[in-house]
Amino acid sequence: MWNWDEDDEIDEEELERLKAESGKLKDAESLSFRKESTSKRRNETILRKKNKDEETMESRQKNGKRGLKRIPSHFPLPSITLLYIMEAKKFVSENEGALGKGKGKRWFAFKMMMAKKWVKFLRDFENFKAACVPWENKIKAIESQFGSSVASYFLFMRWMYGVNMVLFILTFSLIMLPEYLWGLPYGSLPRKTVPRAEEASAANFGVLYDFNGLAQYSVLFYGYYDNQRTIGWMNFRLPLSYFLVGISCIGYSFLVVLKAMTQNIGDDGGGDDNTFNFSWKVFCSWDYLIGNPETADNKFNSITMNFKEAIIEERAAQVEENVHLIRFLRFLANFFVFLTLAASGYLIFWAVKRSQEFAQQDPDTLGWWEKNEMNMVMSLLGMFCPTLFDLFAELEDYHPLIALKWLLIRIFALLLGNLYVFILALLDEINNKIEEEKLVRVNITLWEANMIKAYNATLTGNSTGAPFFVHPADVPRGPCWETMVGQEFVRLTVSDVLTTYVTILIGDFLRACFVRFCNYCWCWDLEYGYPSYTEFDISGNVLALIFNQGMIWMGSFFAPSLPGINILRLHTSMYFQCWAVMCCNVPEARVFKASRSNNFYLGMLLLILFLSTMPVLYMIVSLPPSFDCGPFSGKNRMFEVIGETLEHDFPSWMAKILRQLSNPGLVIAVILVMVLTRFKQMATFLNRTAASENMLWILYSQGLEESRQDRRRETARLISVLSGSY
Repeated sequence: MWNWDEDDEIDEEELERLKAESGKLKDAESLSFRKESTSKRRNETILRKKNKDEETMESRQKNGKRGLKRIPSHFPLPSITLLYIMEAKKFVSENEGALGKGKGKRWFAFKMMMAKKWVKFLRDFENFKAACVPWENKIKAIESQFGSSVASYFLFMRWMYGVNMVLFILTFSLIMLPEYLWGLPYGSLPRKTVPRAEEASAANFGVLYDFNGLAQYSVLFYGYYDNQRTIGWMNFRLPLSYFLVGISCIGYSFLVVLKAMTQNIGDDGGGDDNTFNFSWKVFCSWDYLIGNPETADNKFNSITMNFKEAIIEERAAQVEENVHLIRFLRFLANFFVFLTLAASGYLIFWAVKRSQEFAQQDPDTLGWWEKNEMNMVMSLLGMFCPTLFDLFAELEDYHPLIALKWLLIRIFALLLGNLYVFILALLDEINNKIEEEKLVRVNITLWEANMIKAYNATLTGNSTGAPFFVHPADVPRGPCWETMVGQEFVRLTVSDVLTTYVTILIGDFLRACFVRFCNYCWCWDLEYGYPSYTEFDISGNVLALIFNQGMIWMGSFFAPSLPGINILRLHTSMYFQCWAVMCCNVPEARVFKASRSNNFYLGMLLLILFLSTMPVLYMIVSLPPSFDCGPFSGKNRMFEVIGETLEHDFPSWMAKILRQLSNPGLVIAVILVMVLTRFKQMATFLNRTAASENMLWILYSQGLEESRQDRRRETARLISVLSGSY
């Protein structure tokens, strides 16, 4: 029992307060109950409205758009209702076919089917384009076996194949094919006929191999083409086409090389390769395209060796060396290189002179070496001189990558020097041919006078006989120096191809067979010792490819068939070298990537393009064409075909304007403006490059200073903490 005392009594104020709090609690409970019931009713209303709207939309779907159109136009509707109606109409028009209802069902199904078929067609077309890329599977196999460095050479070769394909299409469609279809046939003119003295041996293999006989008097070479201004029923202007195609090939080659270099500059993105050298080596050295375990091991060893070389290089930078001894050895190595280059140039000049002497002798009395001496000398020099340069590089004690770059530059100088010595010897021979033409012209004039006199003597009185006719094979003719130049370049290309193939067979295939099958019974390990397998020399192969392309650019004006011959060479080389790489070679330890993304090789290609086209332009502008062969015969200079076309095929006022534009004074002024503009661009580029390098150095210095300050602050904080603890 609870006992109440007087002290326990609750006063009235406290009682009233408790009643008020209990009333508020009851009101709050009733309010929460009302809110719950209100929200429940609201949700039920929204659900019913949603179901009703769905039923309404479905009914409108069934009836098309008539449900919306039945609303009378005079019926007043709020703006928000009109907005809902417009959205509903749009939804119906877009989705009635997708819902499988209404009159848009078949049209929507057709659109969906066509969209799927179009996507499938695009996917199949992309696969077809990938399958149509020449030698893609072979290059991918090499890339998986040897990595991207070896495959990059074949990518470069495929790019050169595309360039030569464009050149061949231009020369074949605009020069060779029109002459074959609409020009005079073989045997109609002396320039299109084998001389009587050469007819017996014109089809022999030895003669055809030297591109004489029937090959010389064909569309393959310059001298076969006629000098008529127009040929065929289309009045095709062959001399003009010949000249413009020759210039266009040079211009296209410049554009495509410069475009590739410009794209590579944009893809490089700048940056300093010497910053954070070891970080780049750690994170970016591995080639993720390697799929062969042995190649992966080789790549691992190569990366390890690069790290060791970098560490040794960093330590060697702090060690004092005998500078005078190093300078003397490098001077001695360069002196030996200079002697080698001079000796190779003299050998080529001597071989060209001997070939000119052999050309004046009876071909039947000459052996195989005398006929191919000049070509073989150039090929052998290109084969053995790089080995000497590699020996000389041991004296210089350069870093391996720097030594490799110097080796490439020297090989390039060797090939280019040999080519220019060959051109100088040819120019000497051309001058002799031009002097010989003057004598031949006089002899032909006397021969014609004697033939006409003898013909008139056969006629008696007023009698008329058969018209005077001499077979083209019996007509004397002058030496066609343009055809001679074209033949030399074609022979040089063919002999270089054969030398390369023989080198691969003997130096790579037979060596690999010896190492593979004799390793089990030999005294030491042939695979890892001497002679081992041959490394695939990417740099040497790319330089040979660039050198051969320079010969194509130089000789294609005098031999329109030369781009086609080069296409055959590249086509066979792709298969032959792919087979040799997969069967006989191992990856090179240190390489420059030889794809189009490397401007070092493209720069060499651009340089040899410029240097190989200069002699051609000199011959076009300065030397007179032969008087009885070629499309420019009868003119003082080859470029006069432009003036002839302006005179006959253009209005007089237009021809006058074009002549004024071709004034040498105006042309020189334009060239000077172009040179000055280019100089200004180069100066601006160099200034920007210097400014960017300066900014990079400033940012790098600021970063170093901030890191030093952070270390100082951390050190001071640590000292303060340690001192406080003690």
